[in-house]
Amino acid sequence: MGSLPLDAASLRPLDPVAFAGDSGAVLDFLAEYYRDVDKYPVRAADLEPGRLRKLLPEAAPEHGEPMEDVLEDVRRDILPGLTHWQSPSFFAYFPMNASAAGFAGEMLSAGLNVVPFVWAASPAAAELESVVVDWMGTLLGLPQRLLFSGGGGGVLQGSTCEAVVCTLAAARDRALHRLGHDSIIKLVVYASDQTHVTFQKGARLVGIPPSNFRVIQTTPASGYGLTADAVRAAVDSDVARGLVPLYLCATVGTTGLGAVDHVRELGEEARRHGMWLHVDAAYAGSAAICPEFQGYLDGAELADSVSMNPHKWFLTNADCCCLWVASPGALTSALSTDPEYLKNVGTGGKKPAAIDYKDWQISLSRRFRAIKLWVVLRRYGAVGLRAHVRRHVAAAKWLERTVAADERFEVVVPRKFSLVCFRLRAGFVGDDRVDELNRELLAAVNASGRAFMTHFVVDGKFVIRLAVGGAMTEMRHVMDVWDLLQANADQVLRRYQL
Repeated sequence: MGSLPLDAASLRPLDPVAFAGDSGAVLDFLAEYYRDVDKYPVRAADLEPGRLRKLLPEAAPEHGEPMEDVLEDVRRDILPGLTHWQSPSFFAYFPMNASAAGFAGEMLSAGLNVVPFVWAASPAAAELESVVVDWMGTLLGLPQRLLFSGGGGGVLQGSTCEAVVCTLAAARDRALHRLGHDSIIKLVVYASDQTHVTFQKGARLVGIPPSNFRVIQTTPASGYGLTADAVRAAVDSDVARGLVPLYLCATVGTTGLGAVDHVRELGEEARRHGMWLHVDAAYAGSAAICPEFQGYLDGAELADSVSMNPHKWFLTNADCCCLWVASPGALTSALSTDPEYLKNVGTGGKKPAAIDYKDWQISLSRRFRAIKLWVVLRRYGAVGLRAHVRRHVAAAKWLERTVAADERFEVVVPRKFSLVCFRLRAGFVGDDRVDELNRELLAAVNASGRAFMTHFVVDGKFVIRLAVGGAMTEMRHVMDVWDLLQANADQVLRRYQL
């Protein structure tokens, strides 16, 4: 039986019968979507901005409508305008994983709809979060000093961007407590030319002058990883000018190439100048659940903070970012607020031995993300999650080997995880036209609707990125996209009469 239109007199937003009916209709809709997701163009190439505004009414409805009508509009108007991130042939950016367990956890989070900003607001939610981040840290092989069980601690943020701003604020306040607030114009942040741009944005947000953000060049010799020698040269130059090194970012799995910075070396350099070291493992951190990848985090015991995103490659629906800190006090001193209306009730004004997560993040309100990650861990277990990662790494390894065997292509940088970066060789068209050729190849593949990939530019070279990691992606999909690349390469090369 379908749902009925709603009017003001009959509106009961959480009526159990209506709740079951509407949510059941959505579940059926999504089950059908996932059954057919590979039939949609991964990315609709012929759309123009403004399409949806022309399809929808100019004003919101006066009266409620049946859920069936709403879902039909989603099917007719919304789905054709989406890029289908859960398609097994989505290889762009980095994956944004979804799973049945992740969705179940998200339903519990949204359905319970608690707001655990202080412990008293939902004690079990706050305590589950502290348990889950310790579970995650242990699975990834993080040092004890970053876990609650070892004196550190963790929090679930919405994104790496939020985690970066929080750690930059903590580093800033720690330094200014010693130097005085007028010294903010002397503070310097260091990152590589492969570091995600969110660190530059975060530095601006916490008041670091843009001229004090150092982008240090990497080279093919280090696999485009940031080296201690390069950081030392930049830091020594700044210190000689009277500036103060504040914060250094080490990335494990850069966005453009999947490069890995030398965490231990950078940690030792950070300690030499009292810098805050942050390890950004947003994408590749998920791989550390497998022992064979934990070596990339060697030196994490020197870090002040580490972050990774389970919503990328860990079967956890968005949003979910783990942030661990060695000194929770440094974080909360920069972010805490303590108005009377937020004090934990019944403690005589004194806080219990509990965590108020409002003091670990930018916003006051927060979602019950912990239950989502907890359900994923419970449902799949470490063994299942390791198999998920290894399956994608094996497929990427096959693709890297296959690309290298085709004389028309070159692998631009050795693969470390599940990201393969490649391009058509310059020898086929000459250096002056090779970028144009690769742009055409990427555009042709994406326009086909059969796959979606993105690009990067390194050392002036246009590079095609193929990131394996979708929850529904299997080896056959990687083999299919290679066939698609070969066919389109043939066509592009023929147009160039090569």
